[in-house]
Amino acid sequence: MQILKVNTSSERKKFLKLPYTIYCDDPSWTPPLDKMITSVFNPKQNDFYSHGDAMRWIVEDKGKCVGRIAAFYDTKKAYTFAQPTGGVGFFESIDDFSVAKLLFDTAKAWLQEQGMEAMDGPVNFGENMIHWGLLVDGFHDQTFGIPYHAPYYESLFREYGFSTYFEQYCYRMDIANGLHPRLMKIANWIARRPGYHFEHLSFDNLEKYMGDFMTIYAKAWKAHDNFKGIDPKELKKIGTFLKRLADEQYFWFAYHEGNPIAFFAMIPDWNQILKHLNGKINLISVLKFLYLRRKKTITRARCFVMGVVPEFQGSGVESAIFAQLEKVLDKQPWMKELEFSWVGDFNPKMELLYQSVGGHKSSTLLTMRHLFDPSKPFERAPILHESMVEKAKGSKK
Repeated sequence: MQILKVNTSSERKKFLKLPYTIYCDDPSWTPPLDKMITSVFNPKQNDFYSHGDAMRWIVEDKGKCVGRIAAFYDTKKAYTFAQPTGGVGFFESIDDFSVAKLLFDTAKAWLQEQGMEAMDGPVNFGENMIHWGLLVDGFHDQTFGIPYHAPYYESLFREYGFSTYFEQYCYRMDIANGLHPRLMKIANWIARRPGYHFEHLSFDNLEKYMGDFMTIYAKAWKAHDNFKGIDPKELKKIGTFLKRLADEQYFWFAYHEGNPIAFFAMIPDWNQILKHLNGKINLISVLKFLYLRRKKTITRARCFVMGVVPEFQGSGVESAIFAQLEKVLDKQPWMKELEFSWVGDFNPKMELLYQSVGGHKSSTLLTMRHLFDPSKPFERAPILHESMVEKAKGSKK
């Protein structure tokens, strides 16, 4: 058994193809597009390389690929923790701890060379909307961007010494008969109050809405202990990426007296089509994609991010911005389900909101952490409680 740094085209191909072996008999797995994986490791396409680095490895046994892993660090985030913390991700392995240990040991050694003292996993070398978390419950068809893993992966992580840093939950909601009555009641109440208005994103005026997003994001996430701002260049790339994924009426903003106070973003569950494309983009897959899209194959959408500035949290604006979707759903009656994914257990307020509008927990994922020095105290991600929100409010005074 040997571990190889991914350098050649053959090694890159093996890195991409290993999941097809792991999940060959699992109908719930959806192969991601190869380009979605390769772009993460392309410095020309991933701006995180401007403040970090990444490395990939595969493990071969008798000429057969049996494991893979990537390691990375982001200097903007690594030093916001008690121990400088990097990450591992894109982990796949046969059910053999010796393979997993070799992968983790190699990633750990590389991260230590970069000055890291801990590693989170499985996470992404990029934003957390995709490739983030270890699936441990809800082994059904996953929505676009949500990872899927073999059930034995959790034991491989735990045996190596990873512990749960925080849990991630996905909530699904049946929308076949419209949105939850309680949600609509609150939304209508907010709509009658003076000063509020709602509008969806316009790609023709993307700069304006990206600015509104930055304003809301900076206020809404400041309460997080490891908050870091978003580079405008990175945000522009995300905006371009989202433009390919959904129409502009899937992105809504709330304003009070002209000031941006909340946003909501969702995308169609492209996995319902990608399931049939085998990870490829070529003429045949494009024609198949267009055919399946016209057939209204996609019946679920994923809400992947929502933010409300602290002084308006709990005001009902969260429900009111959800309700804007009714205008979209009226035009798309084939949409039957909405998924909110994901919300961390450090954010109980958002959990309660998703439950109150009719969501039921459908999947659980874990973000796990391994401290390189076992004598250091392990602490879970802090809960976003009232005092932290008050801290965020107070910082603007």
